[in-house]
Formats: sequence, C-alpha cells, structure tokens
Amino acid sequence: MSAREDLDVEAGEYALGLFAPEEADALERRLLDDPAFAAAVGRWRERLHDLDRAAEPVEPSPDLWRRIETQLDDAPSRAPARHAAAPGFAARIWNSLTLWRGVGLAGATASVALAVALGAARMDAPRTPVVIAVLLSADSTPGAVVEVFADNSAHVAPIADVQIPSGRALQVWTLPDPQTGPVSIGLMQDNRQARLQPVRLPAPKPRQLYEITLEPATGSPTGRPTGPILFKGYAEPPR
Repeated sequence: MSAREDLDVEAGEYALGLFAPEEADALERRLLDDPAFAAAVGRWRERLHDLDRAAEPVEPSPDLWRRIETQLDDAPSRAPARHAAAPGFAARIWNSLTLWRGVGLAGATASVALAVALGAARMDAPRTPVVIAVLLSADSTPGAVVEVFADNSAHVAPIADVQIPSGRALQVWTLPDPQTGPVSIGLMQDNRQARLQPVRLPAPKPRQLYEITLEPATGSPTGRPTGPILFKGYAEPPR
C-alpha cells in the first residue's frame, strides 16, 4: 500500500473513532501540522455526514455489552500463522468495542457499511490535489482546509463552527497574482464541506493565498472581498 493510501486509511479510522484516546489526541495535534492528513479527515467526515444523519441512535442495554465482552474474552485463540498479517481495516471496526459503544446499534451498522466504502477507496484513490491550504483565523485557530486540483476546482472542508447570518454566505477567494487582486473561487451557503467548480485561473502554486470572507448570499457585489476575513492561509503541495 502506498503512503497516500496509508494516510487515507488512517484518516478514515480517525474519523470513525477507532483509535484509543491517547492515539486520538496525537492525531488531533497532527491535524494542525499535516495539511494532507487534515484534508483526508475532512473528506471522510463528508462521507460520514449523511450516514450519521440517517442513523437513529439506539442505546443498547448494559447487559448486551457484558455478553459481547464475555463472548470476545471466551473466543478460542487461533494458532498464529507463520507470517501473520496485521488486522485489516474491517476487522478493526468489527472488533472495536469503543466504536460500537460510541455510535449505538443503528449508527454502528452504518459505520460497518462505510468500511466497505473505505476499502474501495484504497483500490480507487481519489484525485491528488495540486496544493492544500489550511486556513487559520486571526488567533491562528484552524478554520478550514482547501484542496485545489489541476483544473482549479476546489474542495473546501470547514473544521470550525461558523454561524452564518440569514442572507449571508461564505465566499472563498484566492490571490493568484497580487497585481490583479483576489479572485472568487466559489460560494458556500452553509458551514458544510463543498466542492467548488473550476475557475479560469493560472495553475495553483505553492504559497498562493486563500481566504474565506462573510459576504451577501449572492456573493460580493464588487467582485472583491467586502466582508470580514474569517480564515486565511497559504497553499503548499502535498508531501
């Protein structure tokens, strides 16, 4: 498996909550320092979003958990293979009591179904972005991750809660050339991940500025940012 596939699987496991608390804490810190990992987590959270909304949580009884744990503890051990492989992703989901406790029966069923999708993603790698930008607020808090592809389409994944007033929208901008000024690459009507259509611009490059401002619902009336800058950051190529 390639390094990119490893990263995507690890991001999927993190989004599903499969890591122990100390491992999860380390990965949360990694979100701030590793744009490629942050972007991959954003993609998996987008895929999980609809499943999460569709599954009604059902709280299993404590007796059910005791029976499951007893059965796992009493399960006969198998002789190790000469070259035992590490447990697969689906196996980690099935054996993760942390996951099953956290999401309830209906939500866990959806998560197991998602394991199939993640397995398919390992076979079908997504497009590779040309640059990735982690956008920060004025106090340096991460607010969004922007992935930009060779055709200048973009995927924007908010990672901070933003209250958008009625009649307003988030507008995403970039600065391909300081002499020509900022250019809009799309509008976001809510604080959810969005795929923005390609725009006619020079190919994205390292250290290119991206930012998100709060504008009227139909976009800036001047073609330039008019509202407050919520988040901004500079793009870098993925490693």
